Amino acid sequence: MAIEIERKFLVIGDAWKQGAGEFISQGYLSRDPCRTVRVRVKGAEAWLTIKGQSVGASRAEFEYAIPLADAEQLLTLCEGPLVEKIRRIVPHAGMDWEVDEFLGDNAGLVVAEIELESAEQHFEPPPWLGQEVTEDVRYFNSQLAMWPFVTW
Repeated sequence: MAIEIERKFLVIGDAWKQGAGEFISQGYLSRDPCRTVRVRVKGAEAWLTIKGQSVGASRAEFEYAIPLADAEQLLTLCEGPLVEKIRRIVPHAGMDWEVDEFLGDNAGLVVAEIELESAEQHFEPPPWLGQEVTEDVRYFNSQLAMWPFVTW
């Protein structure tokens, strides 16, 4: 089974902004906390992702490339509005951080994620890293689709 170990943090300042980033649009076919099913489009590529329930920073994750045309049709079946963001990969101390700058009703929210090999893996936090929100469900993309940042 594929396991995702990921920690999530708010971002402060704009020292993380490097390059143009990539536009991502994603929606949820299921937002059940025990199993989310996501459709994601990034450029000319698309994926279907199934994630299990989070336990701390870990959860089961299965991701499959799908045809772009299929993804575009699946996005029309998703619950709630789509989540749109610009993702930048920001290297720091030998590790890559995914920094998502959210758009639309989630504008103003910037979140950094780091994928780890184990929950105990050490990493050096970049200076622009703010409060950890790994276990705060409000920051799950599946929740942002239904309860956007501007409504908090």
